[in-house]
Amino acid sequence: MEKIILGNTGASESLSVSRIIYGMWRLGDDPDTSPKHIQAKIEACLEQGVSTFDQADIYGAYTAEGLLGAALKQAPALRGQMEIITKCDIVAPIGMHADKRVKYYDSSQPAINQAVDRSLQEMAIEQIDLLLIHRPDPLMDADETGEALDGLIASGKVKTLGVSNFRPWDMDLLQSRMNNRLVANQIEISLAENTALTNGDLAYLQQHKIAPMAWSPLAGGQLLQDSRSPLGMKLKEMAAMHGVAPSSMAVAWLLRHPAAILPVMGSNSIERIKLFGEAMNVQLDRQSWFELLEAAMGHEVA
Repeated sequence: MEKIILGNTGASESLSVSRIIYGMWRLGDDPDTSPKHIQAKIEACLEQGVSTFDQADIYGAYTAEGLLGAALKQAPALRGQMEIITKCDIVAPIGMHADKRVKYYDSSQPAINQAVDRSLQEMAIEQIDLLLIHRPDPLMDADETGEALDGLIASGKVKTLGVSNFRPWDMDLLQSRMNNRLVANQIEISLAENTALTNGDLAYLQQHKIAPMAWSPLAGGQLLQDSRSPLGMKLKEMAAMHGVAPSSMAVAWLLRHPAAILPVMGSNSIERIKLFGEAMNVQLDRQSWFELLEAAMGHEVA
């Protein structure tokens, strides 16, 4: 499995992550949330070189981090083989925030510090490898948020920093108030949601050498649901040619992009998890890549 180094310039430490990341947002949806079963998922990832795991405080109605922590408490040796990402700033009226009147974002210094302390405790770890601000906060005081994030690096609670769902101008504002570099932006990218190719998001990340992480790389399973659509048929055809699953072909399309996109794959099926790595074996030529894009758009490129 290929590794990508994040944050290799600037004040923050560098972090090496696997090219494919296991997203744990569905961890609490599995009928079996036992530490043993979660450990089996982690091990299925590690066996193929998928060493980076994506969390957020809100996942599973604020329970997913604790489920991971329970598994790590039972198998503490796993922590040394993993890079752990988590996110904060979404406050939704569910779980521990069920008393809130409305869903909102909170990027204030107290909220960030409290969220990080809780994440460390829930996951039973001493340091978060990559902390992301989950959503742009319209009420963000960039000076306060930047100071909070730099402080987390200085304290050793967080190794590297990034954002999620930020547009270029959101990143510029926050970065202008920080000493440490933002090293990643997790945005939605897939064959079905491909606007990042042309709206400036991927261009900005390439320009600034910031890692793009793709959430929902299979469009929440949409890409695989209609095998009779033009895109579904093209994925199936190309997958058969390369001897892989159609899902792996859709991921290979992302991997082909020169921005070095990091797909965040989510599944509770150990058998599907075991297939994550096969996308790395697909070498898409330029025409094949555009064939898939054309099928996704429903027309040829202009």
